Amino acid sequence: MHRPAAPSADTARRAFRFVATFGLVNLFADMTYESARGLAGEFLGSLGASAVAVGFVAGFGELVGYGFRSVAGYWADRTHRYWAVILAGYAVNLLAVPALALAGNWPLAAALMVLERAGRAVRKPAVEAMLSHAGKSIGQGWVFGLNEALDQTGATIGPLITAWVLYRRGGYHQAYAILLVPALLCLATLLAARLRYPRPQELERRQARFLQPAGLSGGYWLYVAGGALLAAGFADFPLVAYHFQRTGVVSPNLIPVFYSVAMAAGALSAPLFGLVWDRAGWPALAAFLLGAAFAPCAFFGGFAVALAGAALWGLGLGAQDALLKAILADLLPRERRATGFGVFDTCFGLAWFAGSAAMGWLYGRSLPALAGLSVVLQVAALPFLASAASRIRPAR
Repeated sequence: MHRPAAPSADTARRAFRFVATFGLVNLFADMTYESARGLAGEFLGSLGASAVAVGFVAGFGELVGYGFRSVAGYWADRTHRYWAVILAGYAVNLLAVPALALAGNWPLAAALMVLERAGRAVRKPAVEAMLSHAGKSIGQGWVFGLNEALDQTGATIGPLITAWVLYRRGGYHQAYAILLVPALLCLATLLAARLRYPRPQELERRQARFLQPAGLSGGYWLYVAGGALLAAGFADFPLVAYHFQRTGVVSPNLIPVFYSVAMAAGALSAPLFGLVWDRAGWPALAAFLLGAAFAPCAFFGGFAVALAGAALWGLGLGAQDALLKAILADLLPRERRATGFGVFDTCFGLAWFAGSAAMGWLYGRSLPALAGLSVVLQVAALPFLASAASRIRPAR
């Protein structure tokens, strides 16, 4: 991959402002739906769902949340209606969360959780494609790392709000209801971004590379395989929260705090991981080893070790969001970037669903097998990711 020409100072400033504005959008978004995600396992459990049901709902939600992305990304690239896709996706993604305040049984709550994931699926590839335009001016690792940091900042604040509601004995339904506030703030900021930056592709001044007629490259599919292994081994937090609640290792009102710790770890580490990619390339993938260590800590430790496990889970999530997308943006040409992101995410989600369902099934049978499967799959992903990433040279 050849190095792009240096952008003008004005283009770089506009690119940074665009990323910062979208980061604020995602800060409010994560305050909303990551708070819901942090409560999902214990909320479903309080409504009578079993561990298998929790694992299935978490995995199926991710399946929907990633599976729709290939269709959404292709449609966005085909029609160039990126903003329409994004606005619709955010509306569904966010408004499904406060609707959980009306759920009186676990199947209805599960349906709303899946709907929230579906809305996120619709808008995610188009958002990533837009951010990648700015990345061509100021560095993909920095762009996705900064965006992830702001994401995780919101995901840190939101669960603290719901934890405060639970501490005040407001209950899960009241905790979900209060999340209507950040949802509306997110949608208002998004509309402002639409008005200020109607054509984000103009931030990319580089000549686009086109895919060969045969389709996506071999390096891309190698990267997809590595991402699938990583996803299959990364247990979703609802199962971790279910374990905390069932064993009493963490009191219910502190589980959202643990989730906030995880989000804070991701927020602090993501920009660092992104900068390492921009400057050093594929060695940045060593960050995924931190995520692989979370399962033994979360499922076997006492209070302090479980807290460390939550932090490692957040580091792993931060590495995924900062590095996987930055590398993909360098692998894909502009005209097919939303499609490439969407196809990758669909494969990632299928693997996440399979892994989450398997770990939900293993939970009641063998915790050592669950933790071992998680670690082995994530470590096995690294050679695939490194081989694909070593084929490109990020801009420095």
